[in-house]
Amino acid sequence: MRNWQTLETTAFDLIVIGGGSNGAGVARDAALRGIPTLLIDKDDFGSGTTGWSSRLIHGGLRYLEYFEFNLVRESLREREVLLRVAPHLVKPLQMSIPVYASGSRNFWEIQAGMLLYDLLSFDKSLPNHRILSLQKCQQLFRHLNPDGLKGAAQYFDAQVVRAERLCLELVQSAQAAGAQALNYVKVTQLHHQHGRVTTLTCEDRLTGDTHTLQLSPQAVVINTAGPWVDQVLAGMQPNGHSQDRKIGGTKGSHIIVDPFPGAPKAALYVEAAVDNRPFFILPWANQYLIGTTDIRYEGDLDRVKAENAEIDYLLSETNRVIPCAQLSRADIRFTYAGVRPLPYSAGKKTSSITRSHVLYDHASAGISNLISLIGGKLTTYRQVAEEMVDAALKKQGRHAPCTTQQELLPGAIALNDTLIETMTSKYQAVMSREAVFHLFSIYGSQAVQILALVDQTPDLADPIVPHLLDIKAQVVYAVQTEQAHTLLDICLRRTTLAMQTNYGFDVLPAVTAILRQHCDWSEAECDRQIQQYHHYIELNSLPDFAMTEPASSV
Repeated sequence: MRNWQTLETTAFDLIVIGGGSNGAGVARDAALRGIPTLLIDKDDFGSGTTGWSSRLIHGGLRYLEYFEFNLVRESLREREVLLRVAPHLVKPLQMSIPVYASGSRNFWEIQAGMLLYDLLSFDKSLPNHRILSLQKCQQLFRHLNPDGLKGAAQYFDAQVVRAERLCLELVQSAQAAGAQALNYVKVTQLHHQHGRVTTLTCEDRLTGDTHTLQLSPQAVVINTAGPWVDQVLAGMQPNGHSQDRKIGGTKGSHIIVDPFPGAPKAALYVEAAVDNRPFFILPWANQYLIGTTDIRYEGDLDRVKAENAEIDYLLSETNRVIPCAQLSRADIRFTYAGVRPLPYSAGKKTSSITRSHVLYDHASAGISNLISLIGGKLTTYRQVAEEMVDAALKKQGRHAPCTTQQELLPGAIALNDTLIETMTSKYQAVMSREAVFHLFSIYGSQAVQILALVDQTPDLADPIVPHLLDIKAQVVYAVQTEQAHTLLDICLRRTTLAMQTNYGFDVLPAVTAILRQHCDWSEAECDRQIQQYHHYIELNSLPDFAMTEPASSV
């Protein structure tokens, strides 16, 4: 429950607007340094760019092409930190780059890039690259298109299958350190006097009520709203418009398909023939994630969808690389799109816009206690947070060391930990070994808390739907412990049910039955939530072609 009476009378030293990975990282870093912190997001945590990313923790191999060596080095260093502090969520991922005669890069250029990548990751725990001859490449990837194939390069990066849960654990860590964190709270106005933001007007989107939040005399406001940065800043201006545009987002779209003929066991990093843009074919949660595109986006930031042309582009290019795949629109299981919060760069080629982040200090515009983040990547959220908190402390004339390079995330556990075997044995009478391991692969050590719900109510060990490993206790846990307020929160971000069950439509009856029985949701509330869910999915995920073709074709 939100205690607005307490919140309205608390003078926070740091208010973070935007609860994606960067904002959650800032709140966590600040709270761990002892700063009274409030994190707010107008939607759910991780529901924007973080949740709609390619789910990679990578060094940015292609940034070498634009000589962004500092960004690559920073990304590679942060990749190593995440492999250490979140081993249950971030896993090594082998990537293979098929090299074709028709490609825009020569084999020697790929080899040089691999060598430089290894040099910049000199302190990594992952293996160095290797170059595959044509013969070796064809042995390992028998289904690759052989026309013009010259060989391949292999290297390691990392993958976070559930990026939303990484963000959520950052929020949980911040809360454990003393921060307040609220989702579904929208900042409607930043009030400023004498060159400082003094109060914030907010709307609780769960109740519709308006509230005013106070800032301490030394408080700093951090704007990490991603693509919505300019919208937050518009709340400072009398005319409702920010003075100059900071964000020029580009849209990246993805499709999810079931395993298909010729599907690679390892990830492929391929150059598209149409536009020479690299895209990924990634094993993901027993399915395949294919993406991404890179298109300038000027539309509604709350209504971002993969267009038919983008979907067909990803299908066509995948079929070109793996001819026996023969993927069609009928194979699509889920689509999504997100907007990268890149610096505004009119007329510049989208792929050449820097992926480096910028801390914009609004002191230059006359507001001394406001800093906005322009850019920022999932991989480098921790470094961004450290820089942000350092900048805030400098404004406050204080200093406190950053500890996030060593601080483990709440669920951190190795998946060979003896705790997993102990829990598997304990619950083998009510759950399969696979189901217990599945819980630990999602929640890490926090899976014990879900299993505790099973101790109290044994039927919560039952699968939500027969063909998936997710159990009923996960739904209850999401509502009781993880600040899930909607079916979208439960099916899209606390679990991946939506991606695995016909956009989530097939699982809604089972989920709402659990909510009625165990979480006191009324029939009317469930009906309202189902309507809201359908509306969101149709606007943001269900392909346009699926709205006109028979349901059996999607």
